[in-house]
Amino acid sequence: MIRRVHGCSSAKCLPRGLLAAFLSLFVSAHAQSPTPETAPTELKPKAKIRLLGSEVPPSTRKRLLWTSGTAIEGFASPVPVIVLNGSGPGPVLCLTAAVHGDELNGIEVVRRVLDDVDVEELNGAIIGVPIVNIQGFYRGTRYLPDRRDLNRHFPGNARGSAATRMAHSFFTEVVRHCSALIDLHTGSLNRTNLPQVRANLNIPSVARMTQAFGATVVLHSIGDKSSLRRAATEAGIPSVTFEMGEPMRVQPEQVEHGAKAIETLMYSLGMTRQRRYWGDPEPVYYASKWVRVDHGGILFSDVALGERVSEGELLGVVTDPISNKQHRIYAPTSGRILGMALNQVVLPGFAAYRIGTETSKSTAIRDSAEESEETADEEEPMADEEGEPRG
Repeated sequence: MIRRVHGCSSAKCLPRGLLAAFLSLFVSAHAQSPTPETAPTELKPKAKIRLLGSEVPPSTRKRLLWTSGTAIEGFASPVPVIVLNGSGPGPVLCLTAAVHGDELNGIEVVRRVLDDVDVEELNGAIIGVPIVNIQGFYRGTRYLPDRRDLNRHFPGNARGSAATRMAHSFFTEVVRHCSALIDLHTGSLNRTNLPQVRANLNIPSVARMTQAFGATVVLHSIGDKSSLRRAATEAGIPSVTFEMGEPMRVQPEQVEHGAKAIETLMYSLGMTRQRRYWGDPEPVYYASKWVRVDHGGILFSDVALGERVSEGELLGVVTDPISNKQHRIYAPTSGRILGMALNQVVLPGFAAYRIGTETSKSTAIRDSAEESEETADEEEPMADEEGEPRG
């Protein structure tokens, strides 16, 4: 409330300089969202929401079904698509999970975020797809029935393989309606990931988006050329991958972090009124390196997920169960453990630790053109989304 100044209670009676100073103090004291320079405010606003053959009016929550058409007609598994069309204007935020069918944390994050939103108070809209690869989910595997990785076939092709047709259908019928997209993932093959946002920070609209996830690590990555995240970004839809935890488990701490981060983004976009409070911001990592073991045996780690390590520090030991020989693994560089293998049997060449390094942005831009060449051994073809190695 503006106090009376010299007998006048109207804001118009304040001197222009004093009024500007007052408003500046008021905004800085009450605003919880990022400043206009950092907030992702350039997202395409929603229009009339019509997808999958249905129109979703404002202030409406509706469950739709997407069917890729790649299965035998009588055995097709429809995928639930939950649409929340708010009462006010705003962007259309898409949340996708379980593109890999064994990654469960993201499923619960999407469910929780959608359940927490009051559609009457929502500005913009949310399109949530908790289980994209429902065939893999039913089978408890990350892959499609044809053993292909769905996240290697976007934006797809209507006349290609079964995986490519499925990717094309989903991209055309759902993703094209998004103003921004968050694709939720976990580590692969008994690996776990620190909660982190992966994004191409060379794209301004994407970089601004990453600044609104609260205290969440950000890792620069252009992404594989046929991943959902990269295909959507190249189609003009700012997109990020949100990694958290390990596959085949629902981990409450990881889920809580993911849901909280997405709700923080929604608040910064002006989509909700719910504020979130975080600790100190996490750093941005412009580079990362996988450390592979050179000997087979049983891996025992000496470091924890999220731990900061120095060059030459002991990461873990691989013990041969027959000869009892031990082989130590040392950090090749200083950084932070962003991903790591769980203790398990490993073969020579197995990727055990992902170390993120805080290089400069200029270095990242310079090296971007070389990234695909440098990580070819990890990403093509023996890897999954975002350089998650298969072996």
